[in-house]
Formats: sequence, C-alpha cells, structure tokens
Amino acid sequence: MPAQHADRLLGFVGQFPEDGGARLAREAEELFTGPVEGAAEGTRHELVVTHNFLIGWLVRAALNAPDWRWLGLNHCNAALTVIRYAQDRPSSVLLFNDMGHLPTDLRWTGFPPELRL
Repeated sequence: MPAQHADRLLGFVGQFPEDGGARLAREAEELFTGPVEGAAEGTRHELVVTHNFLIGWLVRAALNAPDWRWLGLNHCNAALTVIRYAQDRPSSVLLFNDMGHLPTDLRWTGFPPELRL
C-alpha cells in the first residue's frame, strides 16, 4: 500500500468490525472465479448479486492488483460487471459498473454533475 494513502485507507477499513470479512471475500473469490477445470469453453455462468465491496474485491483479483486496491473500485447500486475466465488466458473484465439498463434518474456515479456523462 502506498504510504501516502495508508492512513486514509486503513482508517476507512478500521471502522468496520473484524468479523471475518477478509475470510469471506477470499472464500467468494475461490467460489466464483477462475475457469472450470475440464469444462468446455463457456459452459458455466455465475450471477453474483452482492455489495459494492465484494465486486471491487473480485475485479481487483481479476486484474491481479494488490489486495488493498479494491478500496478504490466503487460500484453503483444495480450496476453490472462481467468478468470472463477462460482456460489458458488471463481473466478479463469485460464490463464494469454498467448502468445502461437503468433509467437515467436511477443512475448514480458518485461524481459531481460536471463530471457525469
């Protein structure tokens, strides 16, 4: 973790109780990621409906980013993310935080109005 961000990021994480969240995130990563051994290409699809933080963790893993990096991957309510795991290839984030299926008034980016598209 970069030293210039450590206090802020650790302060954010420190506000939550230590109730096994890291363990649960790693279990979800084991359960929902990676190609299926011995299965034909494209034979398994998983739909995971979950909280922003788990999506950030799974995207971080797909991008092979350091563990702390999930903190900056903010996901909107009802947004879609698609990650592809194929045999003999790195994982690919095909879609992240897509809200195109939502009416405009339900889309939220967290950005101020001047940065919204």
